[in-house]
Amino acid sequence: MPATRFSPRTIWLILADAAIIYGGIVLAMFLRLGVSGSEFQLNENRGWGKVTIAVAVCLLVLYFYDLYDYTVMGNRRELMLRLVQALGIAWILLALLFYVAPPLMIGRGVSIYSVVIVLVLLLGWRIAIHYLTGHPEIGEKILVVGTGKAAKDTAEAVWERRDAGYRIVGFVTENGAAPNTKIGESSIIGKTDELSEIIKSEKVDRIVIAVRERRGTFPTETLLKMSLAGDVSIEECTSFFERVTGKVHIDMLRPSWLIFAGRSRDTRLKTAFREVIHRGMALIGLIISLPIAFLTAILIRLESKGSVFYKQERVGKNGKIIKVIKFRSMRTDAEKDGKPVWATADDDRVTRVGRIIRKIRVDEIPQFWNILKGEMSFVGPRPERPHFVEQLAKEIPFYEHRHLVAPGLTGWAQIKYPYGASVEDARQKLQYDLYYIKNQGLALDLVIVFETVKTVLFGKGGR
Repeated sequence: MPATRFSPRTIWLILADAAIIYGGIVLAMFLRLGVSGSEFQLNENRGWGKVTIAVAVCLLVLYFYDLYDYTVMGNRRELMLRLVQALGIAWILLALLFYVAPPLMIGRGVSIYSVVIVLVLLLGWRIAIHYLTGHPEIGEKILVVGTGKAAKDTAEAVWERRDAGYRIVGFVTENGAAPNTKIGESSIIGKTDELSEIIKSEKVDRIVIAVRERRGTFPTETLLKMSLAGDVSIEECTSFFERVTGKVHIDMLRPSWLIFAGRSRDTRLKTAFREVIHRGMALIGLIISLPIAFLTAILIRLESKGSVFYKQERVGKNGKIIKVIKFRSMRTDAEKDGKPVWATADDDRVTRVGRIIRKIRVDEIPQFWNILKGEMSFVGPRPERPHFVEQLAKEIPFYEHRHLVAPGLTGWAQIKYPYGASVEDARQKLQYDLYYIKNQGLALDLVIVFETVKTVLFGKGGR
């Protein structure tokens, strides 16, 4: 997935895929049935609607196979494998659908033709995209003003995600660093007093300001003229980094930026609507998961003595202490000395059943009840234990700000960062949590829900 929700590039890719799949199925219909037969199917036998259903199923499966993550396109073998698997699953699902609802069937012969055609077209299309996004001359040219840590981190974010469509042309030094000095994959190409000439010679599209101290050699007047003239886009590294990575860089963060770049005011109607949506999803989740919950309870009881459920104090919205309910996945003496201990990915305190239910996130099912009670949301920063919150708040700037919103069953940090059990992991996850808090909205919530479903199905991601 792109770093920031569904980016315009991803939306265009989805639309292009839809057109390709649509065209591939229609072409297969013409090759298999001829002109008259295909026209009858399309116009007289509700063929256009049937094709639309097939396209929707294919797009959904492509999404669940991460084929809208541009980084997957970097490996052609992986791309080919995923496309074959995704289209195979899509056609199996369609076959089941046709079996249940025969009037929706397009035709066996057409299905066979369309699998081959769509696979070839999608593979060629994705390889072409990979070439274009990796081409050094294609994309928005970025000039970074600054050579410190913020500048390096900003450039590294671009190098890691070439799919974002940005190209670093170089750095401009504000502290007298020697020109042509290599910084990562780019070099210092001049000084701030040469900014105008560099922009013209390198045909720069965007300037990213990565200078914390803006007195002395900072080219305020030059940048002001360029901004007002509209010759080039100018952006702070904090905003640019956030857009490329989908997280807020704590070391770049200034309170003033967060104040003025924060999300819009929540109205009562918006808040109430969000509450209804989140509690509705929790109720649906609780009903659907009941058979799994009963089976889990039985297995936990059979393996070890003790309660099936485990209640643990966590910090909720505005610092309020709540008791989160989970299926017990550890031994009853996991913290026999009473001292909280970080849970790790391969924790030896976890039972055999616990290891399985933690891996597939079944241990979280009882938290649907916390959501229905209003203590949690379906989506939000994961609630942490008070002991660790006190510790982390002392070591990580802005950590307590994650409690400005209700904690969630799943969150942006959980789908973007792997399992962690250290202060540094908490720091990394906070950067994603701050991004979520700043950009919170129903659209982002739905993206997180879809990504969570994908994570559960394929066993990836963090907790």
